[in-house]
Amino acid sequence: MNKDLPRWATAFVMPVLNLLSALLVTALVIHLLGESPTESLAILVNSAVVNPEGLSYTLFYASTFIFTGLAVSIAMQAGLFNIGAEGQMYFAGLGLTLAMLTFDASLPAWLLIPVGMLGAALFGALWAFVPGYLQAKRGSHVVVTTIMFNYIAAALMNTIIVKLVPPGEQNPASRAFAAAAEMPRLNQWFPILGETPLNISFFLAIIALVIYGVVVSRSAWGFKLRATGLNKHAAHYAGVRISKMIIIVMLISGALAGLGSVNSIMGSTHYLSLNFVGGAGFIGIAIALMGRQNPVGIFLSAVLFGALTQGGFDLSLEKQNIPPETVIMVQGLIILFCGAMENLYGPAIAKVLNLKKRG
Repeated sequence: MNKDLPRWATAFVMPVLNLLSALLVTALVIHLLGESPTESLAILVNSAVVNPEGLSYTLFYASTFIFTGLAVSIAMQAGLFNIGAEGQMYFAGLGLTLAMLTFDASLPAWLLIPVGMLGAALFGALWAFVPGYLQAKRGSHVVVTTIMFNYIAAALMNTIIVKLVPPGEQNPASRAFAAAAEMPRLNQWFPILGETPLNISFFLAIIALVIYGVVVSRSAWGFKLRATGLNKHAAHYAGVRISKMIIIVMLISGALAGLGSVNSIMGSTHYLSLNFVGGAGFIGIAIALMGRQNPVGIFLSAVLFGALTQGGFDLSLEKQNIPPETVIMVQGLIILFCGAMENLYGPAIAKVLNLKKRG
């Protein structure tokens, strides 16, 4: 049905309607919890957008979500559903940390930060390589293998992080990095943002969005990528090496997911801790679906989920009847309406447009 609809309808109207549907269901749940949906929405918006410090946190979360959204999106362009951004980002945190623990005492900031980013990208790509290779060479479905690798990454990190804990410490975390390993924060130039962790990773995420948009839609390799996603057999007969394309795309996808750990670790905690990912890899799936793998859509979706994360914290504090898990419910509803039920409003929109044509 979507093929019969104009692009503005599929790219804008349908995602907005799906989002509104998810929010309406959320409003119903909040009402059943005994709270006012409009008052709750006002608290969320004020906390996540209107307040400068809250907006800063929103953009901080969005910086990570952009990278995981891009990781899922570029795989989807090739017809691959990478469910493993969570594990890839987790394992990338180990690569970043090993680079910091090795070089933070000897390298200056201008060199140390790129080294950390390289370590994150390499480890993220490495963790995505095996599922990509198995899909390309053995026919193993990438959905199954990437899900399994999420659990393997979690188990592996539980084992490794114990060896990184400094002597005498009880917290399961590595030692703090040197000050040179900290990503420069934007409040140095914009004091109105307050003491928040928003850092230059936000600008790096924007650059990644631009590069993604140009490569996918304006390059010869991007054409081959999209051709592979649309029809692998046709792409093969056109000269695209499908197995090679799958492996390369999964490497890029894993590297992008890995770069999400830079914002979380070098931009905020400055050490490796258990479960630092916090579901950002799974949120990337929702962002890719809602953003329709479009760079503008990915950005707006990432900001939305950043706002939900930030606003949800304050909402649960001010409204005792609304648990923090409500944010997870909203995210699940958005995935439901923008993913499994993305065509829900397609027939109705087509009918309205046909009526206008007849009129």
